[in-house]
Amino acid sequence: MRAPFALVTTAALMTLGACSPQSAISFYSPAGATLDDGSFGNSTVNNIQVMTGARNLAVSLSRKFAAEVPSTVNFAFNSAALDADAQAALRLQAAWIKEYSLAKFRVYGHTDKVGSDSYNKALGLRRARTVVNFLVAQGISRDRLEAVVSYGETQPLIVTEGRERRNRRTVTEVSGFLKPREQLLDGKYALFEYDEYIRSANEINSAVPLEPDAAAEER
Repeated sequence: MRAPFALVTTAALMTLGACSPQSAISFYSPAGATLDDGSFGNSTVNNIQVMTGARNLAVSLSRKFAAEVPSTVNFAFNSAALDADAQAALRLQAAWIKEYSLAKFRVYGHTDKVGSDSYNKALGLRRARTVVNFLVAQGISRDRLEAVVSYGETQPLIVTEGRERRNRRTVTEVSGFLKPREQLLDGKYALFEYDEYIRSANEINSAVPLEPDAAAEER
């Protein structure tokens, strides 16, 4: 009677093996390499952030960041060095980041399309790391800079195969918070969320046509 059981067990194990991922995630991958592939708990984290409102708060705060300081800095061709304009922009970023001390940030590196994919991905990563290091030198705690990600040449602002300074850039964005949303709702975070609520309500009201006045209709 044990043979059928052994066969069933073996078949079950083979089925489970067939359903397993084709390749395991390596803990030695470059920083940020698996952040956006939809695995390794990303969906769970995203769902938690959406359900608690943290995702909306991060998106709104990221828009505020981009509106108030330059979130993008540009680079010379084949370079990860920061010129005077880039350093000035990053000092403004650092001052803003210090004002929102519970927010975390992510830096994305980009290149133009000159060069190989692998070279440009590495160059984008160098640029992002250069920005992170500069922000740390301005007094920003490294644990607030959540990840360094390189998109290489895959997300150009200007579609061209040639050299294009506007494509050679890094972008800094708000990516989350050091504390749960419930612990953020005091001081400027609560005021910011209230302002965002009022702004969104006004946008909705302005988009909906007003009902004609009953008295005006009678006249």
